[in-house]
Amino acid sequence: MSNKELQRLPLMEHFYTIQGEGAYTGHAAYFLRLGGCNVGCVWCDVKDSWDANAHPQVSVEHLTTLVKENSESKLVVITGGEPAMYNLHSLTDKLQSSGYQTHIETSGAYPIQGTFDWITLSPKKFKAPVTSAMDKANELKVVIYNKSDFAWAEEHAKQVNKSCKLFLQPEWSKHEKMQLLIFEYVKENPQWQISLQTHKYLGVD
Repeated sequence: MSNKELQRLPLMEHFYTIQGEGAYTGHAAYFLRLGGCNVGCVWCDVKDSWDANAHPQVSVEHLTTLVKENSESKLVVITGGEPAMYNLHSLTDKLQSSGYQTHIETSGAYPIQGTFDWITLSPKKFKAPVTSAMDKANELKVVIYNKSDFAWAEEHAKQVNKSCKLFLQPEWSKHEKMQLLIFEYVKENPQWQISLQTHKYLGVD
């Protein structure tokens, strides 16, 4: 076993489901949720992921085995927590060499270390994204919690590359109100698309 495969990462949970958000909504995907985050979103729905020490350290080899044994899909989403806190080259190399498409969901607060087929950048006000993460993003997904977030979203849209897809997503606790505002905003600003957390509407993970 190589040194890369011996690298260990804090694994909060792993599960096979349907991607519920953003550009790949509706696609079957295997999720690896890593523990550890210091971004501190007040409305975070996975605060149990924040403490990396609360989760078992799992080898890259075992993480890959989990995907192989439990997934019919070739799409793997690495999320958190904040997965960009870690050097993920060994994990993404192992997954890609096994035929998997690697995605990451990140706030962009740290430089992205790994080889990814798709990068979802969801910046947060609590810890600004770094320039290198903005440059690499395939999709910008901005969570709308209040009306001022639209202007904040536009500020970040100016910083991503021209091919980056733009999504506005209502924060779940206020989704009934915010999704109507987003609906009207996208009609007036069609460069944006609406992202809904469809898995929560369906009542699944």
